[in-house]
Amino acid sequence: MSNAGSAPIKIAGLTGRSLVVVLLVLATTAALPLVLSNYQLELATEMLIFGVLAMSIDILSGFAGRTSLGHGAIFGVSGYVVVYASAQAGFSPAAAILLGVIAATAVAIIFALLAVRTSGVYFLLLTLALGMIVWGICLRWTQVTGGENGLRGDVRPAFLAGHRAFYWAVLAATTVVSYAMWRFVRSPFGLTLLGIRDSESRMKSLGYNVPLHLFIGFAVSGFFAGISGALYALFNNFVSPSTVALEQSVEGVLMMIAGGVGTLFGGFVGAAAIIALENVVSAYTERWQTVLGLTFIVIMIFAPDGIIGALRAILPRGGLARERYKD
Repeated sequence: MSNAGSAPIKIAGLTGRSLVVVLLVLATTAALPLVLSNYQLELATEMLIFGVLAMSIDILSGFAGRTSLGHGAIFGVSGYVVVYASAQAGFSPAAAILLGVIAATAVAIIFALLAVRTSGVYFLLLTLALGMIVWGICLRWTQVTGGENGLRGDVRPAFLAGHRAFYWAVLAATTVVSYAMWRFVRSPFGLTLLGIRDSESRMKSLGYNVPLHLFIGFAVSGFFAGISGALYALFNNFVSPSTVALEQSVEGVLMMIAGGVGTLFGGFVGAAAIIALENVVSAYTERWQTVLGLTFIVIMIFAPDGIIGALRAILPRGGLARERYKD
């Protein structure tokens, strides 16, 4: 007797409880514009955009063992190119977005060529230095970047002018991009990155070209960071040197850590938690950064694996709670 009829339903690589959870999350987030105010909806949109940035950093940090402090610069380069191409050069929004993502990927490739043969603190410091170079260029190349004044322009197309329409467009884009990142880290290539993270010497002895894999992983990570930067340009209609500054990279890394390193989707959780905390606490005190710092200390002490890791520890095993990325 055949067991074909009892095979679990599988859609887009998800089965059972994982599929149900994903569909419920998507349905809930899609319904948010019906209950949130315009201000709250802007915060939700920002959470989605920075969630993608945190996830792109996690591809390197959580799955390849290389933490980058240069992704804020890659993110910002995309934003600069989108605003300049649309507002100054007269390109259509679609063409400007494409150029922004290409420019960000090109910057990521340059960073990768210089950084992939380093590891640990040296990789961290080298990507930090490369990011500072980009920040200096954006600050001093005033004819193109506007210097300290930045660039402003109405980048968003007319049909996305409304808060709801833009939120749904960003949600659709982040859903597609998140799925692409999830498939990437679960692919044979992604498993190779995990092997490099766990034992680089073993992967070399098995014949893997470690620098090449790290180079590709960095470039792909930068590509996704570029998409996040392009969405931010549409969201903010403004870029300045602060968009490529070190603080942007640090915030992305902190979002990844708060959500859970190596969980990928923890980037969204960390982005939501940090952006919500920043806006709520800053409404009551000017010392909101102190509160934010204390919150990170608490997370590191009581939830060293991040919010997702803590949830996995207390929720019943199964579905997404069982999702682990191991060699």
